[in-house]
Amino acid sequence: MLSRRALLLGSAGLALAACEDTTVRAPAELRIATGPPGAVFREVGAALADVLAERFPDSRVRAIPTGASVDNLRLLHARRTDLALAALDAVVAGLAAKVPASTTAVARLYDSFLQLVVRDDSPIERLADLDGRAVSIGARGSGTEFITGRVLKVAAVRARAVNLDQASSSTALAEHRIDAWFTLTGVPTPAITDLLRRVQLRLIPLRDLVKPMNDEYGEQYAPATIASSAYSRVPANETMTVANLLLAQPSLGTDLVEAVTAALFAERARIAHGHPEANRINVRTGIATSPVPLHPGAARYYRSVKP
Repeated sequence: MLSRRALLLGSAGLALAACEDTTVRAPAELRIATGPPGAVFREVGAALADVLAERFPDSRVRAIPTGASVDNLRLLHARRTDLALAALDAVVAGLAAKVPASTTAVARLYDSFLQLVVRDDSPIERLADLDGRAVSIGARGSGTEFITGRVLKVAAVRARAVNLDQASSSTALAEHRIDAWFTLTGVPTPAITDLLRRVQLRLIPLRDLVKPMNDEYGEQYAPATIASSAYSRVPANETMTVANLLLAQPSLGTDLVEAVTAALFAERARIAHGHPEANRINVRTGIATSPVPLHPGAARYYRSVKP
């Protein structure tokens, strides 16, 4: 039962109170698996690590740079991280393959957009035009590599795949070493924004793939539009999105994960700074992590702020 004071404070006050709870026993080290250079995962994960370092001053809070989703799931499986960011489609496939054998969710965060980037002077106009061309499919172990493998299979496109992270893809496209670049991340993507200062770019439409992707792999993808305001001089683009989750080792303490969840929502504006999509982090959608179960600490937090 919520106290009268808690009811008056509302969910924001409760979140702040919970994250300032000095009774939480924090571990000596708290690790967060993030993503590669030039990716929103990398920046959001680092910002979350900064917030948690303040909340748990006696802990060494460490953001771990990774290839992203699939890499992060492997780290969870090997118990080499405590928290991790990952795209929902990679999580579902990972759990089916027992890598990790099990995991729990802290929150649904925001959606990542699949972007297929080409130079403005490129002859590539549609996905089928990638046949035989050199295409970056993301870093090894990334959610980009995972979803791009599915996209190319469903579309029956035979590109010459190259594994490069966002920052390396940006450089390779600028230098004509690749013809196109897939990236699954938040919008605007830092690496794309940086490249636009040197090279004019276009985005290739991918929305027509939503239905065949869902038919093949289950209802994990949604149609979406990247607004023309996302990138300077780049027209709006129709594509697809997939949800991102913040995951936690099931063995983490209930009080600790409740405090992590509270800190996430209390400091969401700071964590999402500079990333409009990440501004969608909120309690109402945060609880929607199915089919991944909530960690008991996260579940307790959501119950505490339920109106």
